[in-house]
Parts: sequence; structure tokens; C-alpha cells
Amino acid sequence: MEQKRNSPGLVNSSQARVHPNLERQVSKHLESRWMQPLHRPSIQTYASLKDSGALLEGAPLILDSGCGTGASTRRLALQFPASTVIGVDQSQVRLAKSGLSQGFQREGNCILLRAELATFWRLLRGDGVTLQRHYLLYPNPWPKPGHLSRRWHAHPVFPHLLALGGEIEMRCNWEIYAMEFALAVSLATGADVSPKPFQAAQGISPFEQKYLQRGQELFVVNVGREVTRSFFCARSSGGPSG
Repeated sequence: MEQKRNSPGLVNSSQARVHPNLERQVSKHLESRWMQPLHRPSIQTYASLKDSGALLEGAPLILDSGCGTGASTRRLALQFPASTVIGVDQSQVRLAKSGLSQGFQREGNCILLRAELATFWRLLRGDGVTLQRHYLLYPNPWPKPGHLSRRWHAHPVFPHLLALGGEIEMRCNWEIYAMEFALAVSLATGADVSPKPFQAAQGISPFEQKYLQRGQELFVVNVGREVTRSFFCARSSGGPSG
């Protein structure tokens, strides 16, 4: 399905269907160990979070990856009061709108921090941290066909994303991205995963609220806890861990 062009807020791309190289990219990342160095400032922020004991409190962990201003993280923290909800974004400008200047900040069961996501996920994975839920709300679609490897489902960090476990919910406003994400999960896990149209009465984040007000089509991909658990067990018993 070709994405409409020149409509405010819609993703403009010359890519009209699932990228032909997606399966090859996913297979490559599953079969090889990713050795890229970790982002040093993100290591320092993660160390501060870890030293605070936030990862060892025993409460289920929910991750809001690419949280932007943190509005979605705060709503999730209210929705899941018995869990620790961590919002992570690499944009200091966006996080500053929630009062975060450096390191991380905590308000009750809500934590906001600035970090590079691929590094943060790998650090969590290295410490054996598992998630209850993982939200990826409107990730950068990288719509140019040549940018396929920058999309999370075709990125070398994708196996780490799945191995963190929990229920994964990815929302986006580009159907092709949703189709690719679902296909990548299916290729990696063997599970039958498909995107679905999504609608909400109120947006969980400023981006989602904007899309809803414009009447845009939204899509969601849900991955069950049992799917990520099986993937984690398979990765732990053999094969590349990175």
C-alpha cells in the first residue's frame, strides 16, 4: 500500500511496500554478534540509575522507549501504579520540557532519563533485566528506503529488544513500518504477528494526540509475553547474544 503524500503529518516515502531486504537484514542480525561500542554518556546515566537501586526494587519494570517529553511515561505510570515505569529518550530538548536537565529524575513510580536507546537496551540485557511491558510509541520511521537499517526492526539491536522480554506494543502512523515490524518479529520468533489499525479516545503522547486530531490512520503491533519469553530462552541456550 503506497503512503499518501503531501498530507500534513503523514510519512512521505518512495517505498510502497515492505522493504525487499528486510528478511536478509533480520537474519543477519540474528546470526551475528553486534560489537559496536556503547555510548559512553548513556553508560554513565545507566550506572547512576543502577546505583539508585531503581532496577532492584522488585517492582515489575515497564519501559517507554523514545518517550519524547515524558508525557506518555507519566500516563503509563498512572495506569500501572504497582510498576516502575522508565521513560528513555536521547533528546535533551524534549526531556527538558519535563524538567530533566541531566542524569535522571524520579517522581513516584515514574523515571525519566536521557540515553541512547540501543546502548540502554544492551546494558539492561547485559545485567539480565527483564521487562513486564515495553512501549515503542511512534519511533522515527526513517522512511527513505536506504535507511532501512536505522529502523528498529532492521537494526542490529533488534535481538536485544526482543530478548528484554515482556509484552511489546509498537504504535506508528506509517502502515509499512507496522507491517515490517510485525514481519521482523515473526521472522525472529516464528510467531504469527500482524499489525492492526489503532484508535484511541485520547492520545497518550503529544505526537499521538496530534495524529488523532488530524484523523490519521494509526497502527499497532502487539507481541505477547510468551513470544518474547520463548525468544529469550532460545537466545540464552545458544547462538549469538548480540
